[in-house]
Amino acid sequence: MEVCNGLRRTLAKARRPAVATHRSVDGAAARGATTMLRNVVQTAAFGVLVGFATLSTARADEPAPPFKPAISDEAATAISQMGKTLHARDLSVTARTVSVYLDEFGQPLHIFHTIKIAARRPDRIAVKFIGDDGRHDLFYDGKAAAVFFPDSKKYMTIPASGDIPSALDEIGDKLDLDFPLGVLFAGSPDEVLLDDTMAAWQVGTATVDGIECRHLLFSQKSGIDVELWVEKNDAATPHRLVVTYPLLQGQPSFVAEFTSWTTELPLSDSEFTFEPPADVKKIDPTPAVASGTEGSR
Repeated sequence: MEVCNGLRRTLAKARRPAVATHRSVDGAAARGATTMLRNVVQTAAFGVLVGFATLSTARADEPAPPFKPAISDEAATAISQMGKTLHARDLSVTARTVSVYLDEFGQPLHIFHTIKIAARRPDRIAVKFIGDDGRHDLFYDGKAAAVFFPDSKKYMTIPASGDIPSALDEIGDKLDLDFPLGVLFAGSPDEVLLDDTMAAWQVGTATVDGIECRHLLFSQKSGIDVELWVEKNDAATPHRLVVTYPLLQGQPSFVAEFTSWTTELPLSDSEFTFEPPADVKKIDPTPAVASGTEGSR
């Protein structure tokens, strides 16, 4: 599974330790950590691609047998129920996240965030990030996206359009900002998850914040392991997500725990529109926007 265009781009963004980090605003330490992890990911990805290319050439004359994922009935039912729950028009949730990876000396590092999310399908989302690399607020109202950095009293805006996953992709490309939980707001989050699944089953049950949950494991074609803890009922609301990259050095991982789910109360339009305070400064987006090309990642 690769994390904001559906699950593939969205969970892959979890490889980056700094969630919603902008190079021109945040500290050098966060930038260095991000660059270091990117190099590891890119090197591993290149090796996987070369291996697959060689294998494809060697077996070009052999017909590929049809692949049928081994998905248990329990896992399929629970994920389908979760997809229906997350397809609510209005959603709000708080997530506590941690990204774990090795630094250049082989020591494990942990980057923590608290993320508050409000969304209205198909094209409204507001996200507040508070974490080790500072605070960042993201707003998208269907026409434009704004990112506000309260600590430095700066903000930037770009035109944006489309549904939530499309807008998050555009924001990620143009502003070099990552939002690893965008999959929750894909059109069909359950289908996006299952599309890359080789095998899935229920490991057992566990209690998360006092709520009995099914513990589900998904082994992905891309070499990534995804674990989900969803309520053991017809809603199957997710309460914990763990993504592990076993093929990468140190097996980096991303963990999110969800609380305060709301899917019924309608959200106001003002939730998704940024009104800059009088004492803040507008800054230019990254050079990638000005040049029309993707910046260095």
